[in-house]
Amino acid sequence: MWHGYALRMTLIEPHMMTLQRGADKVSGFLALPRNPGRHRAVIVMHEWWGLNDWVKEQATNLAANGYVVFAVDLYQGNVAANPSEARKLKRGLRDEIVIRAMRASFEYLANRPDVDSTHIGSIGWSMGGRYALQLAIHEPGLAACVVNYGPLPTDRVAIQRIHAQVLGTFGALDRGIPPGTVRAFEQGMQAANKSVEIKIYHGAGHGFQNPDNTRGYRPEPTADAWSRTLAFFAQVDSATTDRVGLTRRNRLEKSRVVVLG
Repeated sequence: MWHGYALRMTLIEPHMMTLQRGADKVSGFLALPRNPGRHRAVIVMHEWWGLNDWVKEQATNLAANGYVVFAVDLYQGNVAANPSEARKLKRGLRDEIVIRAMRASFEYLANRPDVDSTHIGSIGWSMGGRYALQLAIHEPGLAACVVNYGPLPTDRVAIQRIHAQVLGTFGALDRGIPPGTVRAFEQGMQAANKSVEIKIYHGAGHGFQNPDNTRGYRPEPTADAWSRTLAFFAQVDSATTDRVGLTRRNRLEKSRVVVLG
């Protein structure tokens, strides 16, 4: 079910795969465009429900628009059927392990021959939005970050570490992340001379982009947010080699990520 998003390219069949970096194993969903050549890439971070069909759909939609996409599975195959299960799965996560998983995913994409390693971005929703932004804090080579109604950092030191251009999408009725909190983050980013673009949708609350959220889904803001996301990823500046810290050749030499299957 595609919810009206037109496919731009014929896709190679998406599939699950596992990476290993040191003792860490990272599972994820890989979606690729068919067109040859080097492409921009996106790391997708799921909501507290897990890597479900809706998140895979978002990954496949991005691939249909020309991106190499890796959607990280933080729950290792588990998907929550209700809030109680989601809460339990989320409580089992440790930030330091999630950050290592995201950085391994970044390293894997940066060393693929079909990826432009200076144009790797992240995107996430709710819990995943927070993690997408955490990757921007911990990976200086990330070029772009889209956070959809995810918790935001307030620490000035953390904000100073963000080098990626950031697009934030929020709902005016979100009680967990109210507009005042969003504007404070925006002001903090601007004060630190960081690139940030914020859109707050009137009449929308938390989780408004997911059709499974039957009471809160808002199709018009969702369509606009998707268009903004595609335009943002398409125009974002590349991460410079100085910012990445390693040239592509050095990344290849130093990569410790192994594809298990």
